[in-house]
Amino acid sequence: MTELKKPKILNIQDVAHSKLFSIQSVDLEFSNGEKRVYERMRPAKREAVLIIPIINDSLILIREYAVGIEDYELGFPKGAIDPGETSLEAAQRELKEEVGFGAHQIIPVAKLTMSPSYFSSKMNILVARDLYAEKLEGDEPEPLQQVRWPIARMMELLDHPDFNEARNISALFYLERFLKNLG
Repeated sequence: MTELKKPKILNIQDVAHSKLFSIQSVDLEFSNGEKRVYERMRPAKREAVLIIPIINDSLILIREYAVGIEDYELGFPKGAIDPGETSLEAAQRELKEEVGFGAHQIIPVAKLTMSPSYFSSKMNILVARDLYAEKLEGDEPEPLQQVRWPIARMMELLDHPDFNEARNISALFYLERFLKNLG
């Protein structure tokens, strides 16, 4: 298999800004001489975490408003890794803020990219086990509804009308593999 040569970046220019996002225009020249202009979100320096909390024989999911789809989405707790935090520390904090539990055991299972044609963000998928009650104040505008879902029926989440986000679906498959590897 022939190794691909990365395109040459000719120019990068910021073209739009908001409170949350900056969009860049990137002029590229490919190895065959073809030139194209792409747009992307400014590369992020921070990663994020998605935590799969397990208590007894159930998963803990949350129902949270997603403005992009203008509806509530069922999924796993998640959030940005704050400056100076590790993914394990961020997972512990987000778990306490969004679910009201800490975990004696947090296991990294995967790191995903999300829409890499447009975003540089990475999402760390972690499994949290051996939970204990501990609540931290989060930044959510309203209390998050918790949904406990039996692990034995976890793949039925794929048919749930509110469980649609690709990161959550990916996490579910990583969890399935993680649990199979436990024996």
